[in-house]
Amino acid sequence: MSRNSSNSSVKLRRVLSLSDLVIYGIILIQPVAPMALFGLANRDSEGHAVTAILVAMIAIIFTAISYGRMANHYPAAGSAYTYVGRGLNPHLGFIAGFTMFLDYMIVPIICTIYCSITAHHMLHLIPTRFWFIIFAGGFTFLNLRGIKVTSRVNWALMIVMSVVVFWFMAAAIRFIMLKKGIGGVFTIEPFYHQSSFSLSVLGRGTALAALTYIGFDGLTTLSEEVENPRRNVLIATVLTCLITGIWSGSQVFLAQAAVSWAEWPAFLQNMAAKFGAENAIEKAMIGIASLVGGGVLEITLAFTLLVAHIGSGVTGMTGASRILYGMGRDKILPDSIFGHLSRKHAVPSYNIIFLGAITITGAVLLTYDKCAHLINFGAFLAFMLVNAASMREYFFKAEQKTIKTFLKDCLPPAVGLVACFAIWQSLPRQTFIIGGLWMTAGIIYLVIRTRGFREKLVVQDIF
Repeated sequence: MSRNSSNSSVKLRRVLSLSDLVIYGIILIQPVAPMALFGLANRDSEGHAVTAILVAMIAIIFTAISYGRMANHYPAAGSAYTYVGRGLNPHLGFIAGFTMFLDYMIVPIICTIYCSITAHHMLHLIPTRFWFIIFAGGFTFLNLRGIKVTSRVNWALMIVMSVVVFWFMAAAIRFIMLKKGIGGVFTIEPFYHQSSFSLSVLGRGTALAALTYIGFDGLTTLSEEVENPRRNVLIATVLTCLITGIWSGSQVFLAQAAVSWAEWPAFLQNMAAKFGAENAIEKAMIGIASLVGGGVLEITLAFTLLVAHIGSGVTGMTGASRILYGMGRDKILPDSIFGHLSRKHAVPSYNIIFLGAITITGAVLLTYDKCAHLINFGAFLAFMLVNAASMREYFFKAEQKTIKTFLKDCLPPAVGLVACFAIWQSLPRQTFIIGGLWMTAGIIYLVIRTRGFREKLVVQDIF
C-alpha cells in the first residue's frame, strides 16, 4: 500500500467546541495585544487610541462576518485559500493562501524573537540564540502533540493573561478615582478630545489600531476540527473580534484616563528617562502599569506579555500548518509531505516540523521590527479577497437579487472590502516591496505548476 493511500484514512478530528474556538482566536490575537501598540496608537491618533480601536473593530467585524459565512458554506481547513479558491477562482485562492501564509509563518518567528530577547534579559548567562531553539522547539512540540493539547494550553494562557489584565484595570480604576474622582472613570475625553480630534488623525490611528485584530481569521483554519462548523465558525469569528474590541478598548480607555492627552508629553519624558528615548513610546503601557500599580504590576505585566507571545507562537504555527495542509491535500503542493497527517494525533506533522525549522532560521536571520512590518501585507490582501468572495457567493450567484438580499449579502462584505483596502494602502512602501516579492514568487510557482494557468486547480470537497 502506498504512503498516500495508507494516510488517506487519517482525517482531522472534530474535537473543538465553540468555546475552544473562541479562546483559540483570542489567544492568537492576544488579550494584551493593545498594550504593545498603545503608545504608538495614542501618538498617531493624538489621544484617541480607544476610538481608533473601536472604529477598527467595526471594520474588522464586517470582514469576520464574511469569513464566518464562507466557513459556513465551505467548512474546510485552509481559511482564505479555501474561501477565495471556491468563491472566486482556484488560482486566486492559491495566491491568497500563499500571501496569507507569509503572515502565519511570521507570527511564530516574531514570537520566538520576542520571547528569546525577553528571556535573555531575565537570564543573561544564556545566549539569545539558545532561546531561539527552546521557544521554536516548544511551539513545534506542542503542535505535534495534537490540537486538544494546544487547546488546553490556550485555556491556561487565557486564564493567566485575564487575571493580569483585570489586575491592571482594577489598579487603573483605583488610581483614576484617587486622582480625579468618580468623574475620571466616566470621562469621554479618551473617545473625543476637541483640541486634537480630526478625521485624518483618527484615520492614522485606526490604521495602526487595526493591528489589534490581526490573526482573528486564524480560527477558520481549524474548520475541519470544530464541532458543527457551519454554525460555530461564524459565531466564533464574530465573537472573537467583538470580545477583543471591547476587551482591548477597556484597557486603552483606562490607560488614557490615567494619563490624559494633556499629561502625555510629561509622561513620555519620564518614560524616556526610565527606558531610553528610543523605547519611551513602546513602553508606554508598562509605564502606566508602574504608575497605577507599582513595580510588582509592572514586572508582572512584562512577564504576561512574554506569556502572550508564547500563546501566539503556538497558535500561529497551528494556523500555518493547516494552510499548508489544505494546499497539500489539493495537490497544489506535494501531497505526500504537505497533505500528510500523523496517525497518532491526526495533525499535519511534516508541516509542523517544517515550520519549526523555518521559525528557528527566521529568528536568526530577521529582526523583530522587520517581522512586524510584514505581518499586515498578506492579511489585508486576503481580507479583501474573502470579502469579494462572500459577495459573489451569496449575492451575485443568487437567483434572486432584491434590496433585502443586497443589504444582507452584499453591503456588509462591501463595507469590509473598502475598509480593508483603506488600511492596506496605508502600509509602508517597504512592506509592499517585500510582500510583493513574496507574492510574485507564489505567482511564478503557480504558473509553473499549472503550465501557464492551463491546468485547473481543484479544491477538494470534504463533505
